[in-house]
Order: sequence, then structure tokens, then C-alpha cells
Amino acid sequence: MSKQETCKTEAETSWPPTSEAQAHGPDYDTDHDHEPGHGASPDTVADANAGLGVGTAPFKAGASALALGLATAACGGGDSGGSTGGGGTGGGGGGGGGGGTGGTPPPTVVTPSTDTEAARFGLRAGLSITPADISALRSLGYEPWLEREIDQPIELTSQQFLSARGFEDVTDDRWYNRSAPADWMIWNQLLTGGNSVRKRVALAMSEFFVVSANNLPLWPGSAIGAYWDILNANAFGNFRDLLEQITLNPAMGAFLNMLGNQKADPETGRVPDENFAREVMQLFSIGLFELNIDGTVRTDNAGTPLETYDNEDVTGIAKCFTGYSYDFSDNIQFSSPPSNPRQRVPEARLVHTAMTADPAARQPVGVDTHSPEEKSFLGTTIPAGTGAQETLRITMDTLFNHPNVGPFFGKQMIQRLVTSNPSPAYVRRVAEVFNNNGSGVRGDLRAMFKAILLDDEALAQSSLDDPTFGKLREPMIRFAQWGRTFGAQSASGLWLMGSLASPFERLGQSPLRSPSVFNFFRPGYTPANSQAAENDLLAPEFQLVNETSSAGYINFMESTIDGTGRWMADIKATYDDELDIAHDTSALIDRLNLLLSGNQLSDASVSTIRQALDASAVPQSANRNAKLAQIHRAVLLVMASNDYLIQK
Repeated sequence: MSKQETCKTEAETSWPPTSEAQAHGPDYDTDHDHEPGHGASPDTVADANAGLGVGTAPFKAGASALALGLATAACGGGDSGGSTGGGGTGGGGGGGGGGGTGGTPPPTVVTPSTDTEAARFGLRAGLSITPADISALRSLGYEPWLEREIDQPIELTSQQFLSARGFEDVTDDRWYNRSAPADWMIWNQLLTGGNSVRKRVALAMSEFFVVSANNLPLWPGSAIGAYWDILNANAFGNFRDLLEQITLNPAMGAFLNMLGNQKADPETGRVPDENFAREVMQLFSIGLFELNIDGTVRTDNAGTPLETYDNEDVTGIAKCFTGYSYDFSDNIQFSSPPSNPRQRVPEARLVHTAMTADPAARQPVGVDTHSPEEKSFLGTTIPAGTGAQETLRITMDTLFNHPNVGPFFGKQMIQRLVTSNPSPAYVRRVAEVFNNNGSGVRGDLRAMFKAILLDDEALAQSSLDDPTFGKLREPMIRFAQWGRTFGAQSASGLWLMGSLASPFERLGQSPLRSPSVFNFFRPGYTPANSQAAENDLLAPEFQLVNETSSAGYINFMESTIDGTGRWMADIKATYDDELDIAHDTSALIDRLNLLLSGNQLSDASVSTIRQALDASAVPQSANRNAKLAQIHRAVLLVMASNDYLIQK
């Protein structure tokens, strides 16, 4: 089997012995997607214009056409990519810090000198930016503000959200085999509350350690929620701890077949499943090829890339991940939905608990399915007879200490947060911090993410004029930013927003619903026949972009912004902070330009948007609906512009 081939994404193993249908009996329902918001037909511009009661249909259609025109260039990928230059000139703005006449001078605190610089930084570091954030950044400086954000305690876990709303109860709603609560939970996390920086980092890591809610067999909402809680809790912890917790997470176990993976059986010819074994190396730790510390590929004398592992390594490490299943040791209870007393469903708490290889904690009790064989991989040999717990420790340490991890993981996190094409020097600086945080600690994610966001190359104001620097804002990031910026609220408190994955009628991307373990896009993707390809630049997020998704995005955002889309039945924005300036076109554009794009709109884009808004200007005495209509038009035009879509 080739290392590059696509893996299975459907979980085929569940608690005992092979499937949830077997475990629960013939009444077990595997249809996850009969929730509100699923399966709606596409909204066209014409459909959205009909009967809205705000503005005029002709202008609204014109605004949509203008928005589509502003966004069309995104299909080509021409301006995507990232810097291929050196470390830049350092952050904009002045320095802080005091002096003194003796001893070691205090470190200089770099501060943004303008609101633009502050907004640009905040939009990279978090999911949105507010005027208060901008003020705090300018007052505190980049690093102190970032430290303050990192230190915020987690406000709400997925388990707290789901259990408080009854989504972990065994009822006739069958939450135990419906995936919709996964969407409701993650949209609540991304659209509201504090911890914006932590959540932004966790979301970036969800595209590296990929698990998808699409094919989880038991309590899918709770299972993916437990996975999200691990990412959120460990966003600024240590990579080694995170890797082990992700490995033992039941959602990951179901997604990549480690759950229920058994030792070899010579009589039947069974061998350990290699799915997780392959992906934990290829995708979650070391990658396919040996890397220099700056992320460049190591080659032999003939220029051929050096592979990090071969099939013997896969076979060897696969044995390490045998014997694991759900942990029933903490008095897990079973109950039945009222309409089917014969069906026995375990508590949702089961999927919040790490998997175990302890025979006494599994069902059936007493069956040890961990491989006792010698295990050799990546230059490490684990002696025969080594227990599952010690085997896992050695395996995790081997992966964690591989020299590839820092540049492999670090470069992809730079791509997710800052720029698609970081220079080798940028990657090297981040990888060096991963290898040693300055105090001899390897894998310190707090130090690494600070290094990514505070690097000279990231802060350099000169990169604003560099056509090779930056990245396409992912659709789900745009949507989260919209909700946070304009006060999205859930009428029910349940956050009933379904999957937005469809590029035809929805957003074209939905968090925690990657179509495969390879994420929504590949880190090495370059769109064919594009300026990015001509300039040998990467543009990963452009793998989501085509003619269909570009038009779909405009249609989706139009009906999202004004709240008329069928998916917006429960969640709507208030636009309270924009109502007082709806009559003042310049003030409205200035506010949106700053908070949405970090003042990246070009003069030409501002002029185009101003002309469109002035064509249907509203007086200060206009009623609330007329003002909201003007705000809706302004937000749509900004969020459809190329200057907004490309984050600098």
C-alpha cells in the first residue's frame, strides 16, 4: 500500500465487537443527518431578492453582482501565497520598555503604532477584532496582549455545552447517533465567547490532527466535542501531551480504525490495522520526507527526497496501536430511549474518556488484544512482551523526538495563521523554538505559537505590498468573524446551525467536517494555470475555490448577512454597533474596513463600495430596517472583495 494513498474515513470499529448496529441491535439507526438545516436546496441571488422587505430587489441584485465581480479573481489564485523573502524588517510601530542605568535592561515591548497594525495582528491571532482589542493592543503591545489572551481560562467546554442542553441524554431524539449537535457545539464555540486566540489556534490544529464528525458511530456530537476539547485545552500546552491525547481520543480511534484494533491472528490471517499507524506519521508528526530545520526537503546525492519511513515501519508501528477500545471502568451506565426499551445505549461520558488497552476496563472484560510481538519502527525497537502502556510511551516519545516534527508542524501552523509561503528562515526560527523554548523544553506550543505570530516576517509592514505574502481566508474563518463582529445570537440558545459544507448552497466548508483525513485542502496545493503556479507559490486554501464555490459563497453570505437564509432561522446578527453610522457611508466603510480586513481594502475597492452604497444612501432619520439594509449591503461588499479575501 502506498504511503500517499487515501485512507478510509468511515469508522468501521465500535464497541463490541465490530459495529454499532451489532452492539445496539436491529433498531440502531445510523442515519445522522435529519436535523434542521440539512438538505436545503440552493439559494440563488434571484431567490434571495424576493420579498425581503428591505431595500429594493433591483439594488440588492446589483449589489450581489458587484460582490461577485469583486470576488471573481479568487478563482484564479493569482494573489495568494506567501513571502519567499527573508525575515522582514520587524514589526511596525514603536518600541516600549524603560531604560535604567545598571543591570540587564528590560526587554523592548513592540507596540503597533496605528489601529491598522493592531487590527492586522489581531485578525491573525484570533477569530475577530474589536475596537477594545485594538485599543488594548496599542496600549499593551503585541506580546503582552497575546500573553493576556493566552492566559484567559476556558469559558465553556463542548461537554458543558452539550450536556446542559440535553444533547447527551438518551431520548427518542437519538442524540447518541446524530451528528447535528457537533455543528451546534462548534458554531457556539466559534461565533461567541472569549478565548478567541485559543480557539483560533485549536481550529488551525484541527486541520492538522484531522478528525471528522461525518462518520463517527457512537455519540458523534459528544465524540467530536471531546476531540475539540483536547485541542482547546492543549492549544498552548506541549505537543507530546497533545499527540498522546489525540491518539487515545475515541473519535480519532473510530475515525482511523485504532478503536478495536487487534493483534495479529495467524490462524485467521488477521494483521493489525495500519490506518492510524500510517497517518500518525504521515500527517500528524513527521511527514513523508526528511526535512532540514528550515522545512526544506533533504535529498540524496542524486537529488531524490529522502523518505522518513517505509512499509516495514508502518507494519512495526501498527502493532503499537493494538488492544485499544472504549474505557468502561468508571461505572459507565446504559439506558434505553423510551420508545425502544430493548435498546441499550452507554452514557455519552464514554466518548469523553480516553481509550484504554486494559483488559479489565474493556468489554468484553478480560480479553487482551494488544500485540505482544517485538515492534520495530523508525530506528526504535520495543522488546517482545512489552505492555500496551509502556509501548505507547515509547512510541509517542519516538515520534515526538523525531527532528522533522518542528519544521513539519511549525510550517503548517504558519500557513494556517499567517502566510501560505513562509520563508525558510521563518520556518527555521519557529522550528528552533519548538525544539527548545529557551529553557530546554521541547514541544512548548505556547512558545511556538508566540514565535509564529510575533516573528519579524509576520509583523513586517513591508509585506502588505508583497504580492507573494499572505493567504486566502478560509470560509469558516470568514463566517466566524462575521458572527463575532456583528453580535450573532441564537434565539433558542441551541445554536442550530447545521453543516455548511456544501459549496453549491452553503459556505463550502464546515469546521470539524473535513471530507477526509487529508483536511479540506493540502498544505502543498497550488492551483493549476494560476499566477501562484507561475511563481512557484503554494496556495492551500484555493483548493476550496472554483466557479461554483465562488458564486455559492456570495449567495450564502448575502442571505446570511441579512438573516433571510433558511439556515439562519435560529442565528442572526444584531449590527447594533453599526446602526448609528449607517447613514454615514464613509464612517461605515471605515469601520468595516478596519474590523473585517485590517484596513486592507484598496482605494479602488473603497471607491467602488462607496459608489454602490451612495446609490441607495439612507438619511440619519431612516427607520431601523432601512439602516440595516444599508449595513447588510456594506458588509456583503466588503466580505466579497479580493482585498478582504486575501489576508495579509
